[in-house]
Amino acid sequence: MTIQEIEAFCTAEHKFDFRRHPLESPQLTMSGCFYPLGFPVNLRTNASEVLQLYAASWDSFRPRYDATPINIDVHVIEEDAAECPPAPHFRMLLPLMTSIADERNYSIFDLARAETKIVLSRAALRHPLYASYFFLESAAACHIVTRYAPPIHAGCVEWNGRGLLLCGDSGAGKSTLSYACARAGFGYVTDDAAYLLYSGNDQIVTGNSQKVRLRPESAEFFPEIRDLPMTPRAAGKPSVEIETSEGIVALEETQVAAIIFLNRRTGQQALLPYRREVAREFMRQLLFGTTEQLAWQYSTVERLLDAPVLELHYTDLEWATQRLKQYAQDGR
Repeated sequence: MTIQEIEAFCTAEHKFDFRRHPLESPQLTMSGCFYPLGFPVNLRTNASEVLQLYAASWDSFRPRYDATPINIDVHVIEEDAAECPPAPHFRMLLPLMTSIADERNYSIFDLARAETKIVLSRAALRHPLYASYFFLESAAACHIVTRYAPPIHAGCVEWNGRGLLLCGDSGAGKSTLSYACARAGFGYVTDDAAYLLYSGNDQIVTGNSQKVRLRPESAEFFPEIRDLPMTPRAAGKPSVEIETSEGIVALEETQVAAIIFLNRRTGQQALLPYRREVAREFMRQLLFGTTEQLAWQYSTVERLLDAPVLELHYTDLEWATQRLKQYAQDGR
């Protein structure tokens, strides 16, 4: 306010309220508690749409782990714009991490305190896939993976009580083989994003066992998905999503009996020993956090590497499924 405006207010005996600075984000009047992958998350926001998006992502998960809650604040700024904001850029200034799309859409992660503060525009909420993928879901995920469960780019299935971690780059066939195994009676944990639980000497992994996400070209192997709708993705290629309630045995977690890298390039069909040092660096490349957090993540991965590390060469999906079943049954 200018001095003249203040004079006019004083003359009219209006009361001033300077307790909130104009740069402060909106006050948070709503709250909820969610459990992504079973970990507790406390949410505060000023927009009911945020609660609805979190519920759509996480309401199907139940409490599973006695962990310190992650705290997320989401401030929504009102505006008339409708255009989707750009994809954000991530930067680390440890123990802080930032995710910035523009001046109205950004996140600040405090990795040491397990807190995320988000500012979102109303325009971002008009694009739910964008808001959920780039901001709302990552707000909890970054704390889960740095504090409780390091991520592994892998699918995971179980046979005979033995978990098989299926590792590989994007396009290696992790989701396709995981789904083929699930259709053949394997327990299903996840298709391409596994999380290694900090559980003493046990090599336990968890994941989102409630959905399988396949690329449309997987219809070549699974004719039943040809007529299913494609789900647009905020990042990456479209996918066909299948609820695991449809005839698939979904498992919340499993103990890893073997780490298996997928290789469809050689034209061979064989299950062979693989290089442990390659597996180590493959897993480490996804890890981040403070010095202390990286130390326990590395030690957790190292315990996982006590399991056999193998490479599955295959050209035929049915052969690969049967070979994995044989290995899970007799260990060779």
